[in-house]
Amino acid sequence: MLVLGIETTCDETACAVVRDGREILSNVIASQIDLHAPYGGVVPELACRSHIDLLPSVLKESLAQADLSIQDLDLISVAHGPGLIGALLIGLNMAKGLSLGANKPLIGVNHIEAHLYAPFMQTEIPLPTLGLVISGGHTALVVIEKIGCHRLIGQTQDDAIGEAFDKVAKLLGLPYPGGPEIEKLALEGDPLRYPFKMGKLKNRPYDFSFSGLKTAVLYLVKGQNCSKGSPLIISEADKKDVAASFQRAAFSDIVSKSLLVAKEHQCKSIVIGGGVSNNRNLRERFAEQDSFPVFWPEKGLSLDNGAMIAGLGYHHYLLRGSDSLDLQALPRIPL
Repeated sequence: MLVLGIETTCDETACAVVRDGREILSNVIASQIDLHAPYGGVVPELACRSHIDLLPSVLKESLAQADLSIQDLDLISVAHGPGLIGALLIGLNMAKGLSLGANKPLIGVNHIEAHLYAPFMQTEIPLPTLGLVISGGHTALVVIEKIGCHRLIGQTQDDAIGEAFDKVAKLLGLPYPGGPEIEKLALEGDPLRYPFKMGKLKNRPYDFSFSGLKTAVLYLVKGQNCSKGSPLIISEADKKDVAASFQRAAFSDIVSKSLLVAKEHQCKSIVIGGGVSNNRNLRERFAEQDSFPVFWPEKGLSLDNGAMIAGLGYHHYLLRGSDSLDLQALPRIPL
């Protein structure tokens, strides 16, 4: 089955063609990083305008790379949530138009679930598995019994981990996106210099909270009585230790909770999806444990992309059939 995947949940415009849920025939991604970098984060209005401009050409290129036409496709899969409502509508309306015009079935998929499906596209993964989503917009722990059948165990109660990295990077005067900048700076720092700790949530042992950690960094680098625009009170050399200590605290919590949930629910493996999965330090931390095999998305499948949408759409179509043209864009959608 040939499936077209369309992804416009935030700041990547992406289309891909995948055969039978795994074989990637094309995977075209137009990033908006340069567009949003001057603002230190994603500007929804600019993101939507960019999707409108880019989506037709990205779609055309994905079909060309796969050497297919719309009529050759068997299914149109689209991320219909969660995400920015305006951005979601652009991709969803394109998918509906293609479905109606070419008389092809339509399927909507959960963008977060698709991130967890990405590692499944390259290898067989022992089930049940613990799914860890770590991205700019999401942080969650999910037990996956089989594709399309999962249970949410824990999630962030404030910032996502990628968002926390961006905000700490901004505090340190680093460019957007902040994750790669923090990782690079942390390589030269002492991760034990500052005893940062993650927040704990009463009666929610597997949820995450990054707000306290972020505030601790703020008070350290700008002082307890700082205000908006206050200058840094640390040196350039200190920044390296702040980055390393922040990264240690965030990742220690992620890794420890992942291992605890995997053991408690008798998982046979761990799968990790989302842009933060690219962080080398995080990969090294998971490699230090030998209790579970850990599976990561291959290059091109960690950030938002159409291939994971097409791949997951294939399985959902086999499980429940197609969606109607009344399919709604859902800025918030539970796993």
